[in-house]
Amino acid sequence: MASLDDLKKRISSVKSTQKITKAMKMVAAAKLRRAQENAEKGRPYSEKMNNIILNLSSGISDKENAPKLLTGTGEEKTHLCVVMTSDRGLCGGFNTNIIKKAKNYFQKILKENKILKIITVGSKGYDQLKRHYKENIIEKISFKDSKNINYFDADKVGKIIIDRFEKKEFDVCAIFYNQFKNVITQIPQEQQIIPLKSNEEKETSSNNSYEFEPEEDEILSNLLPKNISTQIFKAMLENSASEQGSRMSAMDNATRNAGEMVDKLTIQYNRSRQAAITKELIEIISGAESL
Repeated sequence: MASLDDLKKRISSVKSTQKITKAMKMVAAAKLRRAQENAEKGRPYSEKMNNIILNLSSGISDKENAPKLLTGTGEEKTHLCVVMTSDRGLCGGFNTNIIKKAKNYFQKILKENKILKIITVGSKGYDQLKRHYKENIIEKISFKDSKNINYFDADKVGKIIIDRFEKKEFDVCAIFYNQFKNVITQIPQEQQIIPLKSNEEKETSSNNSYEFEPEEDEILSNLLPKNISTQIFKAMLENSASEQGSRMSAMDNATRNAGEMVDKLTIQYNRSRQAAITKELIEIISGAESL
């Protein structure tokens, strides 16, 4: 049985931890509001850009000479997966959910005897994937020094992907991230960005018709690289909001658990203290009676 001094130290230690988790919860809550606003503002822009490109692609008569970023290489042999996670921990199952979604995709690709290449954006993703997929990871990127999510960081990742595509290092590229729904729920997403693919392709081509100047090919050659960076930026914004929401929820649970532990330890401390006092009284009474 733990001594009174040990119990006192444990109570003090848990209370200190509780203060830290409570502070982290408040910081995450403050950051969440801005991150959520940014994520919600970025969704319409990225979706509209995708729709315009898909509409442009429907107007191209010569599909063979269309930009490769749109149509792909014509093969699906080599897959590049960009796994986007956080650089910091203590955010519940945020990173694990993304990795689980990505691993399911990896297993599917490898079962089909296709080549898998991985780029990790965020140190936590690399830490989890290096155990089983270290040979497949071709590059790891971290923006730990960046205070805020910005388009320039997303553009760096986009340029790396485009540069490797132009060198014919892969045929298909997909990104993995968490879509923010609310504080409790973040939905892991898999989005193919090369060649461009959308669930709204049929709806877009049938309902919307635009006239473009100059020709579609020329517009697409300028718009497609920007769209890749835009989709990555959207994923980073969604990840940022999801990370803060998940951290806020995790720290709230940790604070509550610490409070429950303090209560249990306090009861245990009081019982041990009472037992020690009772024992001393019995010893005093027994000594007095013997005299």
